[in-house]
Parts: sequence; structure tokens; C-alpha cells
Amino acid sequence: MTEYAVRNPATGELVRKYDTATDADIASAIDRAQAAYQEWGRRTSVAERAALVRRVAELHTERTEELADLIVEEMGKPREEAVGEVEFSAAIYEYYADNAEEFLKDEEITLLAGEGTARIHREPVGVLLGIMPWNFPAYQVARFAGPNLCLGNTILLKHAPQCPSSSAFIEQIFTDAGFPDGAYVNIYASNEQAADIIADPRVQGVSVTGSERAGAAVAEVAGRNLKKVVLELGGSDPFLVLGTDDMDATVEAALAARLGNTGQACNAGKRFIVTEDLYDEFVDKFTAGILAAGRAPLSSELAADRLMEQIERAKADGATLVAAEGEREGAHVPSGVLTGVSRDSDTFYQELFGPVAMVFKAKDEAEAIQLANDTPFGLGSYVFTNDPEQAERVAGQIEAGMVFVNLVDADGVELPFGGVKRSGLGRELGRFGIEEFVNRKMIRMG
Repeated sequence: MTEYAVRNPATGELVRKYDTATDADIASAIDRAQAAYQEWGRRTSVAERAALVRRVAELHTERTEELADLIVEEMGKPREEAVGEVEFSAAIYEYYADNAEEFLKDEEITLLAGEGTARIHREPVGVLLGIMPWNFPAYQVARFAGPNLCLGNTILLKHAPQCPSSSAFIEQIFTDAGFPDGAYVNIYASNEQAADIIADPRVQGVSVTGSERAGAAVAEVAGRNLKKVVLELGGSDPFLVLGTDDMDATVEAALAARLGNTGQACNAGKRFIVTEDLYDEFVDKFTAGILAAGRAPLSSELAADRLMEQIERAKADGATLVAAEGEREGAHVPSGVLTGVSRDSDTFYQELFGPVAMVFKAKDEAEAIQLANDTPFGLGSYVFTNDPEQAERVAGQIEAGMVFVNLVDADGVELPFGGVKRSGLGRELGRFGIEEFVNRKMIRMG
């Protein structure tokens, strides 16, 4: 049975518990969402819907402190980062409110033969299910709900079981913004109920941010029921250091890429690949910075268990760990750097979700690219070089959905987010984020 509860991330102590939805609750939620789609989503203008989304942005701004408090309580995010997450979420809603009319306007098609006109008219498709993760409780919702509510789709939102308070708070924001009943419904659903929701003929698609395992399970159900999916899954993003005029600045960027959200971000830098002429200096300075982070709190003891198992497996397979002082305590784990991780080790191909980095030496650019691409994932990547031609050349060869050259923490509401390979399908944010669950209806006039 899925338990929706707030637990102290460090100790596991129960703080607050919520009732999991009954089957009757789920049936009612789908009924309400379908009614809102028919009576509101299909009958209102883009401008009317965008005005409500703009109010959601304003309420996020007005209630930043309250929502940030809940995020910190639920998953242990550093408070400054929680505040930043809520502020970025507000910016996402505002971006779609500002641009929805332009993004969704009719598009003329030039006819090759015949008289008359043809155009693409963009319409909503109906009720959507969102399945969201614990590591960014507000931001992930904004990426999904903002564009789709502007479009006229209605939302059933199943959040991570450890984020029930923030998910209820966000639902209240949509209500207070003026959305009609059923336009956005928070549901404390079990995994089995989520599968039933996907199978319901009124539900037209599902968006999942989470693990490979969760994405595969949802995609299997969606495929059987011919439903569109957007999957934003794991990542083991490479961070290539190929050249630099300022090693200290490069290391500072690498630390930011690895330690943001205490390393619990799908698009964090996780595998640091450094050419041999820069390797020793980089490793010395990078390791010092990682160790200075000390013991970092993860979201739960279970998350800490998983990370420590991966580290121990890598060590057993010949890797070397340099870690901060102190032992693991509850969900707090020592930050560290792994070198010498073998391709024969399972850990080489896995995502490390926490403040531990893998560092690899590459003899040249070609080997660095080969190492970067030797992964089942393909979400983001980072390339640091002082050679503009090399930057273009390498960026073109990285197998990933996103490449950031000589900068980190550069996500933007206007920039599409998503990956390839086992990192998922589809895109969120930017123009492409509003195009995933849309009916591009062709209208031909004689």
C-alpha cells in the first residue's frame, strides 16, 4: 500500500500522514477532470486560461516562504535552494502565460496544389496524468501543469508519496487562482490506481519524471492503452574538462554541477572526464572542494542506502574513494570522489544520486567523447574548453538532449529540457513543452 506521509528526511521519523485515495476518490477525480475539460478547457480562449496561469505565478511568489518550508520539511532541500525552486516555478508559469497565445496560434500551410487554404489549429487533447518526483516538488509540477493548462488540458497530479503537504499546497494555489473544479486535481493514488487511471479512455496521456524503473512501468501501461507519454528519467551527465584558462573557475563550476540539491538532480554533473594534461590539478582541487561539503543530507535513509551500496560495489571492483571525514549517519552521507571506476563494475553505468562524483582520465578529446557517450543515459552534459572550435566539435558529438558549454546552472524557462536513450522521451519547457500533448488539427478549406 502506498503511504503518503511526511517523514523527517534525516531520521525517518513520521511527521504527518495522509490517507491514500480510495477507488471512489480516483473515479471522482477523473469525472471532475473530464467535466472541466469539456466545460472549461474546450470552451475558453487561450487568453482566459493564460490569465489564470499568470495568477498561479503570482501566488507562488506571494507564498514562496510557505511552500519552501514544506519542501524543506519533506525532502531536506537546503532552504535557499527551496526558495529558488519556488521562484523558478513562478517564472515558468509566467513564461507560459506570456507566450501561450503566440505558441498556440494557427499556422498556415502553403498548398502545393489546389485552391483554398490549409492551416494547423492547435487544440487540447483532454485529461492528463502527471506523476512527479520528490527532488523538485514545485518545479516539476510547473513544467507539466503550466503549459498544459494554458493549452486547455486538465491535470490529475500524482506526486511522490513523500511530498503530500507541498502537493496539497500547490493544488490550493490553483484553486485560489480561480481554476474551476477539476482543472487541477491532486490525487494520493497508489501505483496500481495510477495504472488504472492511464487505462481510463478519458485520460489522453501521462507525463512522468522519475527513475528508469518508474518510467518503464508507466510506458508499458501507456503502450498497451495507446496513450502518449513524456518521460524525463535518470541521467549520468558527463562533465568534460578539455581545456581551461582558469582551473579554479572550472573547478568551481564542476562543484556546483555536482553538489546542487546535494547531488540529487537528474541533470547534475556526475561523471567528470578530464584530459590527462589537466587531470592531476583538477582532481586535487575538485576533491578538496567535494570534501569541504562534509556530510550531506539526502532525502531519506533509503536514498542513502542506495548510494552507499553503489559506492561499496565500485570499491569492491577496484575503485578508490576519497571521502569526507565521519561515518554515514541516518540519511547523512559523507561527500566523496571515486576514481578508477572500472567498466566491469555495475556502478560505472549507474546514476549516483548524491554528493559523490566519479572522475575519469582521458588521453585526448576522442577518448573523452567516447567515455562521455559510454552510458545508457543521455540527458544533459557539460563541456569546458578554451577552444571555440573544439566546443562546437565536441558538442556536436555528445549523445545527450542538452549540452552546456563553459557554464552550469544555466537552465531557463525558454530552454527545452529532456534527453535521449534511457533518459526519456519528449521535452519540457520552452516552446516544445507546450507541443507535447496537443492536437495539431489540420483544417483544409476549398
